[in-house]
Amino acid sequence: MPLRLPDRLPAIELLKHENIFVMDTTRAHHQDIRPLRIVILNLMPIKITTETDLIRLLSNTPLQLDISFMKLKSHTPKNTPVEHMMMFYRDFEVMRDEKFDGMIITGAPVENIPFEDVRYWTELSEIFAWARSHVTSTLYICWAAQAALYHFYGIPKYQLPKKMFGIFPQTILQPQLPIFRGFDDYFMMPHSRHSEVHRDDILANPSLQLIAESADCGVSIVMARAGREFFITGHMEYAPNTLDNEYRRDKGIRDDVDLPRNYYPHDDPALPPLVTWRAHANLFYNNWINYYVYQETPFDINSIN
Repeated sequence: MPLRLPDRLPAIELLKHENIFVMDTTRAHHQDIRPLRIVILNLMPIKITTETDLIRLLSNTPLQLDISFMKLKSHTPKNTPVEHMMMFYRDFEVMRDEKFDGMIITGAPVENIPFEDVRYWTELSEIFAWARSHVTSTLYICWAAQAALYHFYGIPKYQLPKKMFGIFPQTILQPQLPIFRGFDDYFMMPHSRHSEVHRDDILANPSLQLIAESADCGVSIVMARAGREFFITGHMEYAPNTLDNEYRRDKGIRDDVDLPRNYYPHDDPALPPLVTWRAHANLFYNNWINYYVYQETPFDINSIN
């Protein structure tokens, strides 16, 4: 089944070139199906890239999805045209009375700032609380995962001496969970962050389940509330060239960024990166939609609580 996207969203044309079936709102009105409603709060600076990355993964499900984009009133992005934000994004305060089957909240480049000092922390905290009563299942990615773990469970973040940067093998700790259905014994996940949460803090909280981790990069996926919340410290959604772009952008500018690990063949940045995470990323998102959104959401979306 196709994804239902806002008319003229740039990702539509980008993904059509990848043979991904997407459908704009005008065409979708002719479909007599109640699509699953997914809202994305996109905190990343370059919105269009993140939109495309996430939509690419969401397109792999046989279920029809209606994708909406949320923005913060308390923060104006500097790297995305105002026209794009006005056309495709709506403020949280405009959407607060709506209910959604699934939600994705992305990371943000504010890892070096204490949570309470982030300019939009008050509004974001309100959205975190709102998601618990208005969304069936929520994915928190990278900094958003750290922020939500802190907001809900008091889990602190710790600054790293150097950026955690590369593609790292992850060990599945609870393979019986539906989110890992079809997974191999381990899977690869991109990481690009300057802070982390600690395993001992997660295990000390009985409300949290550590379900995947890495000997190289630590905590990778935490689950709470029987799958109504997933906290992912990496970036399964990354495109093949994302880390390459970050490396070339930061090379010579920052002193805490090394060559991304397990990424370039023979650690040679002149060679195209090896993509080792895409299959499991698609499987993870497909399992999330199928087992934690579709099978858990009520037929009447307004009955979510």
